[in-house]
Amino acid sequence: MTKTENRPTILITNDDGFFAPGLRHLIRIIRPLGKIVVVSTEQPMSGMGHAITIKTPLRLKNVVKELDYEEYICNGTPVDCVKLGEQVVLKRNPDLVVSGINHGSNASVNIIYSGTMAAVIEACIDGIPAIGFSLDDYSLQADFSHLDAFIARIAETVLDKGLPDGVCLNVNLPKKSEEPIKGSRVCRQAHARWVESFDSRLDPRGADYHWLMGKFENDDKAPDTDVWALENNFVSIVPVKYDLTAYSQMELISGWKFDE
Repeated sequence: MTKTENRPTILITNDDGFFAPGLRHLIRIIRPLGKIVVVSTEQPMSGMGHAITIKTPLRLKNVVKELDYEEYICNGTPVDCVKLGEQVVLKRNPDLVVSGINHGSNASVNIIYSGTMAAVIEACIDGIPAIGFSLDDYSLQADFSHLDAFIARIAETVLDKGLPDGVCLNVNLPKKSEEPIKGSRVCRQAHARWVESFDSRLDPRGADYHWLMGKFENDDKAPDTDVWALENNFVSIVPVKYDLTAYSQMELISGWKFDE
């Protein structure tokens, strides 16, 4: 990539695949903000979490190479895309990583399973400001047209101000409706869960197989959560840390005296 001016370098990725409408829409919004490198998964990788590829070779295919703009397809996971974008394509850290726009909410516990947010957390581990954008609409025909101003403003703000060390942003956006989005709210992650079951069947040879089924249940109705924000037509912005230590419980657990 040839530098033509002092513009920030932005790495864009996702987990819905190279041709996903959400990725294409995000590129259109982010492209005016800097020099862009897109490294996206060859196949949809929803639900891959923070998986990395270690048993098969990773491959990058350059499909677009223009002044200040490049696109690559990767046969790995979203986290692989970030690693390759930093270490192989750019050979340095970008100024910002953005991931999405995911087809479907990554609010609440969904962040644990999300490939979209795994890419963001990977960048955060490497000390790079990073944002994940998800739309509360699972359809591949989802309408993204109402999101541009919010996404651009959030990305520009993070480019200008940066983020605290070890912190990234999980941004979830309401599905398009007759009413305009009311605004944005900085929220906490709702204490919700998936109640799961398996649809078990037999194949034509008599061997059993299983389809994971599930229903999202949220008993956390407080107005300071990401789920409440989405349900009430607000953009939710959750600051996320990759440090999973439960600091508030360290004293309690230490009192159990494991060495005695």
